[in-house]
Amino acid sequence: MSVYQYIARRRRQVPVRRLCQVLRVVPSAYYAWQQQAQAPALEPAWQVAVRQAFARHGRRYGTRRLRAEVHAEGHAVGRGRIRRALAQHGLRAQQPRSFVPRTTDSDPARWAAPNRLLGQPAPAAPNRVWVGDITYLPKQGGGWLYLATWLDRCSRKVVGWDLRESMPEDLVSEALRRALSVRQPAAGLVVHSDQGSQYTATRFKDLLIRHEARQSMSRRGNCYDNAHAESFWSRLKTELLDGGSFPGLAEARLEISHYIAYYNAERRHSALGYLAPNHFESQLQTTSQLCPA
Repeated sequence: MSVYQYIARRRRQVPVRRLCQVLRVVPSAYYAWQQQAQAPALEPAWQVAVRQAFARHGRRYGTRRLRAEVHAEGHAVGRGRIRRALAQHGLRAQQPRSFVPRTTDSDPARWAAPNRLLGQPAPAAPNRVWVGDITYLPKQGGGWLYLATWLDRCSRKVVGWDLRESMPEDLVSEALRRALSVRQPAAGLVVHSDQGSQYTATRFKDLLIRHEARQSMSRRGNCYDNAHAESFWSRLKTELLDGGSFPGLAEARLEISHYIAYYNAERRHSALGYLAPNHFESQLQTTSQLCPA
């Protein structure tokens, strides 16, 4: 027990000044200690940063991404302390839910392209490999919406997407046309998908030919051949819907547009060294300019 604590315990029986005189303590020093002891404890700056980052990213970040986020703000704190801080405030990140998509309608009579990604290293630059897929999204009152996307295999960036109330052949073609128009990749781009009928359609193949792209397809019944697209669906459904549904097509387009903009520009990706896709591509471009081949 410190001298100040002893004075605080005995002050009801003996005047404070008398206690200070006997214990050779300056009264002003005791009162300063008392004021500091009664003041509410300030929350450490790193804890404030963790809570703010958690809220800013809409409960989407777990301890790994939160650590990267607060490290970038200058707070050197580990995952264990972050985990305890979240638990203290009753905060819990969203977790992906398992789902079994049923969007592939293969036509065994149509020719399927080979899987050009098997045994190949990951691309070292953007616009060399794009992976695409279709998923379903629940609509209020029943029914589904269908979302097609194309992701850059190197940067994980969503480069093109389209949303419909059905799955016509041009669902994936329109998403790809938008991506090609914006990104303008060089000849030789590998475009990978499953063997769904939308990807074996003549118009889709013609689009690839016009842009000198090479088609690649997953092996039949092997979802792991397109794992990057499947992983994106799991994360999008968890972070955007969290078990809910969309009121309709227009609202879904708006929310998906906002989410993809956030995903490309802000959301840290573990496979990219906890950088967002846009930041990762900018860093690659800077490196290639400083160290030309």
